[in-house]
Amino acid sequence: MPEQHTVKAFDDDINKLRGLIAEMGGRVENAIDEAMTALVQQDEKKAKTIVANDQRIDALEAEVERLVVQIIALRAPMADDLREVIAALKIVGVVERIGDYAKNIAKRVPKIGDHRTIEPISLLPSMAQVASEMVGDALNAFSARDALLAEAVVQRDAVVDSFYNSIFRTLVTYMVENPKTITECAHLLFIAKNIERIGDHATNVAEMVYYAATGQYLPERDREVKIES
Repeated sequence: MPEQHTVKAFDDDINKLRGLIAEMGGRVENAIDEAMTALVQQDEKKAKTIVANDQRIDALEAEVERLVVQIIALRAPMADDLREVIAALKIVGVVERIGDYAKNIAKRVPKIGDHRTIEPISLLPSMAQVASEMVGDALNAFSARDALLAEAVVQRDAVVDSFYNSIFRTLVTYMVENPKTITECAHLLFIAKNIERIGDHATNVAEMVYYAATGQYLPERDREVKIES
């Protein structure tokens, strides 16, 4: 009977852990989507809200870290269970960083301001949508211990990289043809780089999920060469 109680307590802790990570992921996905909306609409009020809401993401990370320490200390998980708990600890740090990238994008909105000479190129929102979906799918894969979904997320990173390279070339062309756009293009390049890093971090989460679910590492991928800004 005590053993059954321990198993139930562990399952309750794991479910709470998954719930916290799911909430954190949902908030991060929303931050990415809202940051792009703020950029396209030049909504500085929305941008400020995104920056302020990042504190809740940080608080969730701290809560997950405390719960993981508690689970390891009180439940002494082993094998598959231990892999999942350790993966959760690593994942929340990466997800928190993704939230920081969304916050960084929001902070650029007032810097671009009302003096725009070019519209945010249409590829930026599309690129951000792919990256945001990667984050959501990576965390869904963690919740479901779905190695196949995690692998699919990793493969999608090439799409984000391709977007970044196209955007880089487009903005450089703008700057060459019209030097007055240099400042604005620099801000948009910064935003594109942050989205690209979101894709990289979602890929890292998916690789952790794959290992937690299978006990094996994904094979090395042939990655497209990224143009650095």
